[in-house]
Amino acid sequence: MLEAFLLNQTALFTLVLGRVGGMIATAPLLSSQAAPVRVRALLAVSLAMLVTPLYTAPAFIGRIGVADFGRMIVGEVLIGLLLGLGVTILLSGVQLTGQIVAQMSGMALGDVFNPALDNNVSIFTQMFYFVSLAVFVAIGGHRMVLDAVIKTFEWAPPGEADLGASYAQAVIALASQSFQLGVRAAGPILIALFLSTVVLGLISRTLPQINTVVVGFGINSLLTLGVMMVSLGGVAWTFQEPLAATLELLIDAVKDGHAAEPSAGEP
Repeated sequence: MLEAFLLNQTALFTLVLGRVGGMIATAPLLSSQAAPVRVRALLAVSLAMLVTPLYTAPAFIGRIGVADFGRMIVGEVLIGLLLGLGVTILLSGVQLTGQIVAQMSGMALGDVFNPALDNNVSIFTQMFYFVSLAVFVAIGGHRMVLDAVIKTFEWAPPGEADLGASYAQAVIALASQSFQLGVRAAGPILIALFLSTVVLGLISRTLPQINTVVVGFGINSLLTLGVMMVSLGGVAWTFQEPLAATLELLIDAVKDGHAAEPSAGEP
């Protein structure tokens, strides 16, 4: 009896760790490459140890095979990835904002390496990324994500997570929303650059002796920096509002996916 109990509790802890670990591996801030892997692993194990005592191991765990248990772990990891990656997708719209601004202002050549993204990005992408990350921390986004992953256990207890079609729909909806937020955040700078281009075009027609390419680059650079400083607070607000709605969407996707599929213990 004791051996069976310990085996079931170990299996339960593994399932909880799969969901929590998937979230920590992809959620903003928690998945930062600046944090050592051991620290992130310790955080995942600690959270799993706190959550596991709240639930009892399903009765069917002791009767399933290795393949079925592996499928259950995959389902748990997918839920964690859905929560963490969903918020990351939403905030990734700020990268689109920075890239659009860099391309339209002609300053795309000033790329720098971002270890968090493991890629070369423009200086504007870096700035917008850190602003959105600061807002994420300031509004308690990391606590909201942790609270969301705990709430999912109410709808899909450990071992009863199934991959539903609502997961893919939620990711597609978040990708679309992220693109829209990125374009909205870049809107003020794009409008200013458009007006600047129109004015420079009129000047080049009336005063052809002026080198509008050289003059335009300096004007666009100064205009981009000025408008960005003025609208930076609006960019932060743009990505702050949808965060709670995004987490609710992800939780509903888990709830709908669990309701649409039979639990792992049912025939």
